[in-house]
Formats: sequence, structure tokens, C-alpha cells
Amino acid sequence: MELYGYPLKAKFNQPRPPPPKVLPATNTMTTSYKNRIPYHPESFSMPWMPNSYYKAAALNPTLSPLTESFPGLPPTKIVPFISERPNGVFSRHSLDDWHRSNMTNYKESETTRHNAERLRADLTRTIKDVYQQAKRTQGESTKNLGERVNDIEYWKSELCIELDAMIRETNSLMDMQKRLERALADTEGPFQVAHKCLLNREKRMGIDLVNDDVEKQLITEIKTIRSCRERLQQCLDTVNCQLMCNKEARQELEKDLADKQMGHHIDSKCYQLKNTSRGIHYYKGVERVDATVSVPETWARFTDNNIFRSQSARATSAKLRASTESLLMGTADEMWRHTVNDAFTSRITETANAKSKIQTHLAKTRQEIFQIETKIQVIQKTIRDKEVQLKVAQTRLDERTRRPNVELCRDAAQIRLVQEVNEINETLRNLHQCLRASEDMLQMLVRSKGVLEHDLVVKNNSLFIDQERCMGMRKSYPSTVQILGYV
Repeated sequence: MELYGYPLKAKFNQPRPPPPKVLPATNTMTTSYKNRIPYHPESFSMPWMPNSYYKAAALNPTLSPLTESFPGLPPTKIVPFISERPNGVFSRHSLDDWHRSNMTNYKESETTRHNAERLRADLTRTIKDVYQQAKRTQGESTKNLGERVNDIEYWKSELCIELDAMIRETNSLMDMQKRLERALADTEGPFQVAHKCLLNREKRMGIDLVNDDVEKQLITEIKTIRSCRERLQQCLDTVNCQLMCNKEARQELEKDLADKQMGHHIDSKCYQLKNTSRGIHYYKGVERVDATVSVPETWARFTDNNIFRSQSARATSAKLRASTESLLMGTADEMWRHTVNDAFTSRITETANAKSKIQTHLAKTRQEIFQIETKIQVIQKTIRDKEVQLKVAQTRLDERTRRPNVELCRDAAQIRLVQEVNEINETLRNLHQCLRASEDMLQMLVRSKGVLEHDLVVKNNSLFIDQERCMGMRKSYPSTVQILGYV
């Protein structure tokens, strides 16, 4: 096999055909040189090579004078273009020219090969440097991506811990909110009961309509319950505001955590990409696109601020829960510290004792009225009997006045009858006085009986109001455990 074509661009092909035995004519060779098609490297399926490979070795053979092809030769040695052979056949170059041309081609070939070898060495070193630099650059990028993934994992863990703590704190605060709402609702019943107790006690009658200790305790209890309700409502409003702050902080944490998860997924995917990975493509001009919105300092500060905000909200929420717990216990203690029920019990006992005494006096008064009425009847019978006796004595005296003459004697019978009539009259006067006194006493006893009966009705009404209505309603008071919200 032989090489043919231009230097440095040789191509193995079929053997060169043998030269013809008879050289073609001059005009024929010139025409063949003129019609020669230049070499185009693009027309062959060969690897890409720079133009410097073949520019120095390219030859354009022409029929120009040798002085143009070889400017270094002296003009005296140029072979004259004179045909000395018959039939127009002549030699263009001498043997020295031929040897000189070969030597020039050899030297040029050696120079070109030397440059090619040096270029190959440079290319080998350059390719090695390129591979090393690419490996080092890609390794640094992979290392930075790994550090970035570790940073994201660290902040993700911090966000998860803080988010769990915030969720627990928010749930605890929501439980406290429910307890506050239940406690506030539980105070409505006692407040209405205290008002109804005051209204019911206004229905007492007579002397029992007094401003006693029960009424004072009820008024104080109403003021205390109203104050407790106001404080509970204020605390509930504060808890609601804190819940909103907690929810906002939680939303920021969740949003930041979602962004971190997405960024972690993307950076992990980038960290795992290799030269042999699938899905790698050219994205022309992507290095000129700067879509970043933060730097590592602001990126870390953003998450740190979110965590700090959540921690501050949690601390405030914990303090609020503690103060709310104290408020619930304090309000329960204040509401149950008032001895309204004890005052009611004492007043009911006092009223019951008064009622019992009234009943005793009323029974005695009724017994006395019965006895007085019996005595009055006895006196009346005695008066009637004395009047009959007086009639007898006066009838005797009247009949004795009809004695004739000397028979009208002031004898012992006459004297005794006169004494008897006087004695009976005195007795009748005393009996009438006793009767009037008894009747007056009976009227006084009847009036006392009416007073006692009315007072007994009043006491019964007061007992019914205090014991049945007021205490019956107050039995529906929620217990301290219910007010504290533990049930």
C-alpha cells in the first residue's frame, strides 16, 4: 500500500497505477494540472483536524517559472525552456533540481513531523490537564453540593424539632382555650342564679324583708362573678391572639420546611449526578442566568429567624398557659370563697328557729284563748246566777215592804236581805269587771294570735324562698373541678 495525496493528509487507498511509458504532451499535462480539483477535507469522513495541520504542507502545482517556485535559486542556473530534442520532447528540470527538491521535501516532512510530534505531546498534556481540571472542578462542585445537602439536613432537623414543639404547644394552648371557654360558660349559671336569688328575696314579706347578711353576700358574689367573667374574657381574647401568632409561626415553619425538603431533593439529585448518569443535557446559556435570591448568610439567617420567632411564640404561649391556669384557680377560689350558702344556711336555720318559736307561742296563745273563753263563759254563768240571786233578794225586800203598820220591822232578816243585795251588787260589779277584763284579754290574745299567724306565714314564705327557691337553684352550681375545666 502507498500513500498519495497532500502531506499530513494521506489516505490509504488502492495502489497507485503504474506511470505510462510515454509521457503526455506538454499541453496535455498543463491542461490536467489546470483542471485538477482541489482537495476538500470536508468531503471525506475523517475526524476533525485544524487547518494548521495541512496549510504548511499544501502544494498547488502550477506551470509557473521555477523562479517563482524556488526563489532561492540564482537566475543563471534556471534551465531555459528550449526544446533540444526532436518531436518536441524535452526535460523541464535537471537531476540536481530533482535531488534538491527531494531533500527539500524530506526536510519539510521531518520539520512537519517534528512539529506534529511536539503538538501531539502538547495535546496529550493538555488533554490530561483538562481531565484533571475537570475532575478537580467536578469534585469541588460535588463536595460543595454535599456540604449544602448536609446544611439543609441540619436545618431540616432543627425545623422538624421546632415544628413538633410548636404543634404540641399549640395543642396545649387550644386545650387551655377550651377550658377557658367552658369556665366562662360555667360562670353564666352562677351569675344568673345570684341575680334570681336577689329577685326572689325581694318577694319576702313584712319584717323579713331586711338587708341581712345573705343579701350582702349575694351582692358581693355578683360583683365577684362579674369581675371573674371580665378577667376570663380578657384572658380568652389574649389566648386567641396567641393562638393566631402560634399558627402564623407554624405556617412559616411548615413553608420553610417544605422549601427545605424540595431544595434537599434537588441538591441530592444534583449531588448524585455523574458523567454516566441519564438525563444530562446541554442547556446553553444557563450559566448566565442568575435566579438566586439569597446568599448563604441570609439563607441561614432566614431559617434561624423563623425558629427564633417560633421559640419566642412558644415561650409566650407557655407563660400564658401558666397565667391562665393561675387565673382559673384564682377565680374558682374567689367564687367559692364567698360563704353565700353558709349565710343562706344560717339564715334558714335562724328563720326556722323563729318559726318554731312562733308556732310554740301560737299554740300557747291558742290554748290561752281557749282558757279565757272558758273563763268568760264561767263568769257569764256566774253573773247570771248572781242576777237570779239578786232577783230573789230584791223580790223578798219588795214583798216585805208590803207588811202592814208595825210589821214593818227592821229586823235581822231585813238587815240581812239588804246586806245580801249589796253584796250581790258588789259581786256583780266585780264579775262584770272581770268579764270585761277577760274579754279585753281575749281580744289581745286574738290579736296576738293573728300577729303570730301572720308572722308564721311570713316565716314560711321566707323559708320557702330561701330554702326551696334560692338554695334549690344554688344546688345547680358547677363544682370547682368543673370551673377549672378538668371535667
